[in-house]
Amino acid sequence: MKAVYTEDHRSHDPQFFLVRGRVTRTTEQPERADRLLAGLRAGGHSLVEPQTFGHEARARVHGPDYLAFLAEAWDAWAALGDAAPEMVANIHPMRDDATYPEHIVGRLGWHTVDTACPIGPGTYAAACAATDVAASTAQLVMDGEDAAYALCRPPGHHAYRDRAGGFCFFNNSAVAAALLRTRHARVAILDVDVHHGNGTQGIFYADPTVLTVSIHADPARFYPFVWGYAHERGEGAGLGANRNLPLPLGTGDEGYLATLDEAARIIRAFGASALVVALGLDASVYDPLAGLAVTTEGFSRIGAALARLGLPTVLVQEGGYLSEHLGPNLAAVLQGFEAAR
Repeated sequence: MKAVYTEDHRSHDPQFFLVRGRVTRTTEQPERADRLLAGLRAGGHSLVEPQTFGHEARARVHGPDYLAFLAEAWDAWAALGDAAPEMVANIHPMRDDATYPEHIVGRLGWHTVDTACPIGPGTYAAACAATDVAASTAQLVMDGEDAAYALCRPPGHHAYRDRAGGFCFFNNSAVAAALLRTRHARVAILDVDVHHGNGTQGIFYADPTVLTVSIHADPARFYPFVWGYAHERGEGAGLGANRNLPLPLGTGDEGYLATLDEAARIIRAFGASALVVALGLDASVYDPLAGLAVTTEGFSRIGAALARLGLPTVLVQEGGYLSEHLGPNLAAVLQGFEAAR
C-alpha cells in the first residue's frame, strides 16, 4: 500500500496541554510521525510525497473567516509584543447573538473549541501540509489505487468548519471525503479513533451524501464529553447519515470488533461507493490516553474488517500517541487490510 507523507509536519511542535488543571507537554508531538514511519517501513510500504492541493481542498470543508484566521493568526499574535510563545485562548465565547471579533485574542477564542490546540509559528504550515497529504491520498485512490494511507500530522477529526480543537486545525478526513465526493455520489467516513470525531460530524451533519460513523469511548466520561452520543443522528436532509457507536471505557478486541461489524452494516446500507477511515490508533491498550483496550492483534483484525467492506479506501491518520506499540499497531492494521483484500 502506498503511504503519503511529508516532513513538513515538523514545524508544528506544540508544548502546552492542560490536563485536569495541570499544564504539561502535549502528547501530540513530532515523534508520533517517527514511530508511525517505523511501522510503515516494517510493513514494506512505499512513501510518496504529496501534491500541493492548497486552498481549494480546504475551502470545500472550512469557512472563509476560519481560513483567514489560521493564515494570519501567528503574525497578528506576534505583533502584540507581550504574548506567550504559543497561542492559547482565554475565552471561548458563546456565539448566540455575538459579534465576530476583530482583535486576535477574540478571534482565537471564537475559532477554538478548547485549549488543546495551541498555535505556534509553524502550525499553519504543518496543518496545510496535512491537508495536502490527505487530498493526495484521496487522489491516488481516485486514480486507481485500491487503498492508500495518509500519514497526517497534525490530526484533524476534532476540527469543525470554523473551529480548531483537540490537537486538530484542518479536518483531514473531511478534506479527503470532499475530494472523493467530486467522483462518488455517496462517501462514508468511518472513525475508529478512541475519541469521537466531533468535528467531522459537525461538518457533515446536514449532508445526506456523506455518512459519518464513529466508534469511540463513551463521551460521558471521555473527551469530547459533549458530543458523540448515540442520539446524534444528523439534521435536515442529513438526518440518519450520522451514527455514533460509543463503547464502555476499557472495551477490548471482541467488544470493539462486534461494534465494527455493526458499523459495517450501516455503511453497506448507506450505499457508499468510497470509504474514508479516520484511523486513530489510540484505542490501543498501550496508548497513554487509556480509553479502550485494543491489542495489536485486534488492530490486525480491524484492518481486515475494513478491507472486507470492499470499497476504495483512504486511510487517514488521526490519533495514536507515544508508546512502543504505535508503529507495530499501524503495521498490523495495514497488514490485516492487505491480507483480507
